[in-house]
Amino acid sequence: MDNNSQTIDYSNLYNVANNDEDFIKELIKIFLDQIPVFIQNLNQLFIEGKLDKLAREAHTAKSSVMIFGMKNAGLLLNKIELWAENKEVEEIGPAIEIVINDLNLATTELILALKTEKFK
Repeated sequence: MDNNSQTIDYSNLYNVANNDEDFIKELIKIFLDQIPVFIQNLNQLFIEGKLDKLAREAHTAKSSVMIFGMKNAGLLLNKIELWAENKEVEEIGPAIEIVINDLNLATTELILALKTEKFK
């Protein structure tokens, strides 16, 4: 499949999975389960001002999005992690919004990939 995706880098996913499409399917299913949790936690922890926990959640989410080659989201999550650790809250809200948008786009894309079994 010629995938002009802006969200997922399937070549990175194939590298991580050592070209094993069954493993790719499992990774996708796990990530699809994680996405709503990441969105909820990022929002809630930021609203509640729990910056130490927000930094940890951003770190965890960053690891997952990077497996899927989501470079923009990964870079923003790294910044959110650092801003939260340093109590620099001004940029966090807008960055979370962009990450959530990327995660929602990834959800749509990955559900379609699972249905069609096309991961390239």
